[in-house]
Amino acid sequence: MSSRSSTMSASAVSSSYDNYPCPSSSSSSEGVIYDVYPKVSRRSKSAAWVDPTSFSNYGDVSQIKGNVSPYVKQLILNTFVAYGAGDEQCFGHTVAKSVKFIDISVEENSDKKGRMEATTVAEVIVTKSMLNGAGMLHGGCIAFLIDNTPLIALGLIQNVNGVGVTQAMNVLFHSPAPLGTCLHIISTSIALGGRIMSARCEVVNKDSGRIVASAYLNKMQPVITKL
Repeated sequence: MSSRSSTMSASAVSSSYDNYPCPSSSSSSEGVIYDVYPKVSRRSKSAAWVDPTSFSNYGDVSQIKGNVSPYVKQLILNTFVAYGAGDEQCFGHTVAKSVKFIDISVEENSDKKGRMEATTVAEVIVTKSMLNGAGMLHGGCIAFLIDNTPLIALGLIQNVNGVGVTQAMNVLFHSPAPLGTCLHIISTSIALGGRIMSARCEVVNKDSGRIVASAYLNKMQPVITKL
């Protein structure tokens, strides 16, 4: 999610889900439904930087695939819109509104001794406002899109607040994306602790399969009293 202090109500942002022209073939296991982990939070809500349960509902999560519960999907969507998009005067608002989540899933990674791993898949079509002077997707816009991570999903399952402030982002730009390109954005959690969290991301041209950009990013949960 974008590192922004705005916590506007998601109800103030209109949904872009009804007329999205770029359907995805992404799928995931529906056998196990992961929901919010039923235990006392490691961090109290009063100490949370951003509380995913505090926002109004936005969009239709029935269109999002994946093995997490509709409740978890709704909280992720609400947080992305309210915190990531902000209001109409916020940076990247128009771009964030056009992003469509396709899949939100959590699974045990056997290579990591069964540790939980969350993946979110989103898509967005490159529009004029996302281009640089050369008519290609702007690098700053790519970074903005990558800043949406699956850490919120994993945090909700493990009862840790996964909405952090970005500390570092290492982005590799592989190929240009012109106007009209459908970007397929795959974000996967790497680690999630009490305060420090990290994820990786790939942005792919859906039609050609070419990688547009890849990245690793690190976030932290800030201490409210020091803000």
